[in-house]
Amino acid sequence: MAVTRHQTRRDVIRGAAAVAAAALARPALAQAAPRIAVIGGGFGGAACARALRRLDTKLQVTLIEPNRTFTACPFSNEVIAGLRQLTAQQFSYDKVAADGITIAAQAATKVDAQARSIALADGTTLSYDRLVLAPGIDMRFDALSGYDEAAAEKMPHAWKAGEQTLLLRRQLEAMDDGGLVVIAVPAAPLRCPPAPYERASLIAYYLKANKPKSKILVLDAKDNYSQQKLFEKAWAELYPGMIERIALSQGGRVTSVDPATNEIVTDFGNYTAAVANVIPPQRAGRIADIAGAADHTGWCPIDPGTFASKLLPNIHVIGDAAIAGGIPKSASAAAAQGRACAAAIVSALAGKAPETPRLDGACYNTVAPGYAFSLKGIYQPKEDQYAEAEVTTSPVDAPREVRQQEAHQALDWFKRITGDAFG
Repeated sequence: MAVTRHQTRRDVIRGAAAVAAAALARPALAQAAPRIAVIGGGFGGAACARALRRLDTKLQVTLIEPNRTFTACPFSNEVIAGLRQLTAQQFSYDKVAADGITIAAQAATKVDAQARSIALADGTTLSYDRLVLAPGIDMRFDALSGYDEAAAEKMPHAWKAGEQTLLLRRQLEAMDDGGLVVIAVPAAPLRCPPAPYERASLIAYYLKANKPKSKILVLDAKDNYSQQKLFEKAWAELYPGMIERIALSQGGRVTSVDPATNEIVTDFGNYTAAVANVIPPQRAGRIADIAGAADHTGWCPIDPGTFASKLLPNIHVIGDAAIAGGIPKSASAAAAQGRACAAAIVSALAGKAPETPRLDGACYNTVAPGYAFSLKGIYQPKEDQYAEAEVTTSPVDAPREVRQQEAHQALDWFKRITGDAFG
């Protein structure tokens, strides 16, 4: 009997349905493993990459980081004061790679969010299903008159640990006794808000031992800062008369600098430094802006539950670059965000709703060997931002034994966070 056109079409439809049903019945292993790229190999990026692999070993995770060695900022102020070698701050990515993570030792130069692709400095293009941006911070060299990358070689910021850290240390060592050290502190937001005052403390420790006629002047674009009472008590106890701070309302905001003369200009006065540590305003790392993840503030708005970018699809932003409300821009906070972001991505890939993150963070400040204090917090999403759920800080009137205990705890904390990120 002849086959009609209608019968043929029905057969085709039935055949297509059978093929579709067979495809749905295939095991998940037949599908390509999701590709997750992470740009930035600091505490947040490394912790995120390792957490992704630990949560799902089938994921193809690539960490994009041009530096083959990571130099940590926590404890780098001790390098400036001659209490620690820079090598103690440096970590390789060997153990990250041992977790099955591909290390692309190139700088990312472009992100195409629509094509889900990343261009690298060597011309390579990588495709991704999800991208995590963890670029840290960059200096805003256009924000302070007279200060640019060339000026930073004369008036170091030392806000990215490495050669700048050593430059500031060498300048202190070369300074005559009786010289003035000026530290210019920008307005918030900035990486590790208490770090400028820890730096002032440890420079004072170095000067007291080696150049006791010298002084430190802190020119501050803020009136108040984190753990202020604890720092002020420590300065009065350990370095009486050595550290002076001029706050915003007293004319402490730096408006321009002259690297040729080491002159620093504020709203109400000019100061000539023997050593000038100029910390400029900051913004999210440059690749975040190139990708289109940063808004007019220079930082990256995110959904606090998943760290998903509010500006780009299939992209997450973690660490110092993110606008994260009450969470400080710190190493431990970045690592906690990296782990939470990894969990959110794995949940999304599995078609599950993510759990509400509850992030912990700690910040230790060392003002002298054997003398430290801390701030510890728990942070949760609230009204489209992160807010403090619990915060504890060291008591101002604690005995010296407690300060010594916290100095030991600070070292243990550093070993934990570097071990979590870099093994």
